[in-house]
Amino acid sequence: MPTKIDRVLADIRACRTCAAHLPHGVRPVVQAAADSRLLIVSQAPGRKVHETGIPFNDPSGNRLREWMGIDRDTFYDPRAVAIVPMGFCFPGTGKSGDLPPRPECAPQWHPVLMPLLADVRLTLVIGMYAQKGLLGERRQRTLTDTVKHWREFIADGLLPLPHPSPRNQMWFRRNPWFEAELVPELQRRVADALDR
Repeated sequence: MPTKIDRVLADIRACRTCAAHLPHGVRPVVQAAADSRLLIVSQAPGRKVHETGIPFNDPSGNRLREWMGIDRDTFYDPRAVAIVPMGFCFPGTGKSGDLPPRPECAPQWHPVLMPLLADVRLTLVIGMYAQKGLLGERRQRTLTDTVKHWREFIADGLLPLPHPSPRNQMWFRRNPWFEAELVPELQRRVADALDR
């Protein structure tokens, strides 16, 4: 017998709300279970994820898993990790990278799905679009400042991070404190969240 979250995930995967705006077609990518312990909220799938239907199945995912200190099996276990982007489908490519998540997606599905993730202990808020959507007016003027002020959000179980995309190499070089100071803290908090 399907559970409520099973039905919601099926509805998300069948969604066609943005079909007219998606140049590569509709393929919602989401991962979750009622007992997920860690939630990743990112922007939207990229082209490689769109092709495979597997979230973070690309170089960004490799780097994210390294940051988190977990292996692929743990990452792709929905009882451990839920992955709920701001947009579930690949929005296409613009002049300087992927287009923003479709604005219809999160308002339609997050209020339905998020309350079903009652066991989440830590939410990773990855990239500008996720920070805008989840942190709202609490975020700082820039993504860098928001990530630097991560302690302001952690009491609420939220940890803002930059996007792990290879396109962000310059950001990583300019902000060595991130991997030196925040990544070890991230790994500790991920381990605590996943500890059953």
